[in-house]
Amino acid sequence: MSDQSPSGPPEPGPVGPPAPTGPVEPAGPHQGWVFPPTGGFPPGSGPHAGFPPGYPPYGGHLPYGWPAAGGWDPADPLVNPPYAGVNGWFARCAGALRRSWRTLLPVMLLTQALPAAVISIISLGLDPTPRLESRPADGSLPEGYLGDLVTFGAWMLVASLLLLVVQSVGWAAGTWVLTRQAAGVPADLGGALRYGLRRAPGLYAWSLLMGVILTVGFAFCVLPGVYLAFALALAGPVYLFERQNPIGRSFRFFHDRLGMVLGRVALVAVAVVLGSVVGAVLEVVGKAPLGTDPFAAPGSTVGAVAVVVVTAVLVVPVYLVQLVGLVVTYAEQRAHEAPVNVARLATELG
Repeated sequence: MSDQSPSGPPEPGPVGPPAPTGPVEPAGPHQGWVFPPTGGFPPGSGPHAGFPPGYPPYGGHLPYGWPAAGGWDPADPLVNPPYAGVNGWFARCAGALRRSWRTLLPVMLLTQALPAAVISIISLGLDPTPRLESRPADGSLPEGYLGDLVTFGAWMLVASLLLLVVQSVGWAAGTWVLTRQAAGVPADLGGALRYGLRRAPGLYAWSLLMGVILTVGFAFCVLPGVYLAFALALAGPVYLFERQNPIGRSFRFFHDRLGMVLGRVALVAVAVVLGSVVGAVLEVVGKAPLGTDPFAAPGSTVGAVAVVVVTAVLVVPVYLVQLVGLVVTYAEQRAHEAPVNVARLATELG
């Protein structure tokens, strides 16, 4: 027998223990990582808490059981094992989109496309810049222009803060749908929105704090802002799954495996930026025939609103890519800390 150690990543172990072939002995102390804890759960909690009564139909277990000590499930539909690399990450992102897009599509339309369209319409209606075309001959600003500009900025800030609540509902609801459907648990639109409403206040509060941090970063220089945007990219999933210290945990993921997280988030960011630019160009081209003040006449107003709505709908795939990419990246980083699978993640969402 050769005494050389095999090179390359270890082969994944079995998901569960082998079936006993003789009398079952009382279980002794277990060494290593294990979940759930052996002490049991209080009433109303445990690995199946929050799931519909009588579900799942797998003999009382989720279809992808709790990970065995020291091993990962190579067939897990959401968690990319540490040895699977970027190909495994892509495969799980693609699988999540194929599996969940039908439920995610109305969630994103209601909570992302609709708020984006509302903000664009408010911007069209209140933007004072068209008045600059009628400035006096001496080049001074039109009368009342600065006041209108302040009013425009205030309305945009208030609308953005209010609509961020709706967007928080959508990110939470989408994460719930992705994870539960990957675990083989039913996830409908109504249940997703109810979950999103329950988690939105906390996610909204953390999003506001992250917004302040990013604003300060970009105010000092572009590079600090970009760094903070990447380092905070996983804070939303951290809050939804763990509900504590999302900013610190996101920074830890980013710095512990810098190349991996940076690469995954960069792929998501490139897709989001390209999709957003395409959407912005389409909106500008669509509104060009309507003049600088589309709300000056009823016909151009209808046309401008139609262009905004259609563009917001066309950008929905960008939100889907962002959601799926970040959730799969978070699940992968959890697997680098300890064996974890989609069943556990579905339970952690609550």
